[in-house]
Amino acid sequence: MSFTMHGIPVSGGIAIGHAHLVSHARLEVAHYIVPQHQVAEESARFDAALNTVRAELEELRTQIPPSAPREFEAFLNLHLMILNDSTLSQAPRQIIVSEQCNAEWALKVQMDVLLDQFDQIEDGYLRDRKTDVIHVVERLLKTLLGQPGYMPVPAMGGEQSLILVARDLSPADVIQFRQHQFASFITDLGGTTSHTAIVARSLNIPSIVALHHARQLIREHELLIVDGTLGMIIVDPDPQALAEYRLRQHQWELERQKLKRLRDTRATTLDQIEVDLQANIELPEDVEQVRENGAAGIGLFRTEFLFLNRDSLPDEDEQFEAYRKVVREMDGLPVTIRTYDLGADKQINGVEHASTNPALGLRAIRLSLTEPQMFLVQLRAMLRASHYGKLKILIPMVMSVSEINQTLIYIAQAKQGLEGRYIPYDRNVEVGGMIEIPAAALALNTFIKKLDFLSIGTNDLIQYTLAIDRSDDTVSHLYDPLHPAVLNLVAYVIKTVNKAGKPIALCGEMAGDVQLTRLLLGFGLRQFSMHPARLLEVKQQVLKSSLREIAPQVGKMLRADDPDKLRAMLDRLNT
Repeated sequence: MSFTMHGIPVSGGIAIGHAHLVSHARLEVAHYIVPQHQVAEESARFDAALNTVRAELEELRTQIPPSAPREFEAFLNLHLMILNDSTLSQAPRQIIVSEQCNAEWALKVQMDVLLDQFDQIEDGYLRDRKTDVIHVVERLLKTLLGQPGYMPVPAMGGEQSLILVARDLSPADVIQFRQHQFASFITDLGGTTSHTAIVARSLNIPSIVALHHARQLIREHELLIVDGTLGMIIVDPDPQALAEYRLRQHQWELERQKLKRLRDTRATTLDQIEVDLQANIELPEDVEQVRENGAAGIGLFRTEFLFLNRDSLPDEDEQFEAYRKVVREMDGLPVTIRTYDLGADKQINGVEHASTNPALGLRAIRLSLTEPQMFLVQLRAMLRASHYGKLKILIPMVMSVSEINQTLIYIAQAKQGLEGRYIPYDRNVEVGGMIEIPAAALALNTFIKKLDFLSIGTNDLIQYTLAIDRSDDTVSHLYDPLHPAVLNLVAYVIKTVNKAGKPIALCGEMAGDVQLTRLLLGFGLRQFSMHPARLLEVKQQVLKSSLREIAPQVGKMLRADDPDKLRAMLDRLNT
């Protein structure tokens, strides 16, 4: 019987193939009392499982193909770090001793404690990391239960038409499957920052997460259509739907090949208005994809990924080398590096900042200003890298003039420190701020006077404006970039900064949404920064657009307040 399911689309395109169900160890485990004289033996059994899983992950790390995305190794390193952390490697052993229970139960109890802590985290990226704990615990449970860590691929032809259906997929799972050319990933769990989403975007294959019941409802080898653009799955499609989607799939592939021809084409509208299309990156290794897609620069380098998932903070030299590598490889094109956007829920160098609501607490620039030594280390590393190319410094989550003044004082101190050591740097390095808080958007003149440029971070701006956590799939359907309040706020920021003659960019998810390209052009936006994989599609839309035709339609959209009417107007704008 044919039926459809809907989830969160994380990588566009169309896949048609047969389902392969990925099995995981069940987290509901038996609980039984271990006699006192067998407690030491039970602890040893737990230690043996730790050693086995550690060896598995180390072996997987050596098997990563050279062509695999760089994220794979980072994810495996994270899993090894979790495995070796005392909260998972030692705490269960203490539970075995104190409660005289079996190792599986002790591991489950400790995992529940850790997951409760993660559930208190407001930051979407960090909260999604609780899935890493689950992945590691599942591997330990499989070993304790005598099950192999490897998940076999069915022996049927046409691997390229297989679609993985899972509750969730860990990086280790994906690496094991990497030798097979799967058509798609679909999972019950996950969000836009989950590992599956990151991997899917890196591999550029259509994928959907947060389907909730796909693993339960879909049968092995059942025919599926995955529409990664709409976030829809058709299970057991009828002949008419299958024929229609095969045609769409062929057209999609043709369009992808055509887009590659636009790599070196200048992004200009039909009325010869130039548009600057840049890319967002998270790691220095992402530069290769940036250049492959012909980006005009890097509009956002998220440096917090250098700080996360490690036992110690990166020192000045390590950060300098990472920033210099990116600047050099961009060969004169601008590189905008954001200072770390870490949250209050993240322990930094042994110092933990408690907060009842971390998303509204000590995070981003607020945290940087309370950790001046760590902040100065990063600023000096950035300034040193500025000697090797066009580097800009971007400050996240600015809200007040005092934050800007303090930041500029620290930048001046960092410059003075370099001069005292006779280290060269760009004395004219530009400093900008991210508009991510409604209060900042409504007090723009303060920032325009103090900063060299501004960048709109729509992910947080929409989240704070609508009071919606977009990483929470129970309310993510309410996260709406087309909400009239959001549109008017974004349009106001762009218009105000343009009028003041300062550069303004947009680096949130809206920048890479081709359905919103013309709308943003109509607002007056001339610099977009997005995931590299989305750049050529946005460029194509720019090349087909006329600002003279767009402007009147966009003006009408800003005066509309009915959501259905707005979407209809957007459809007309894009025809």
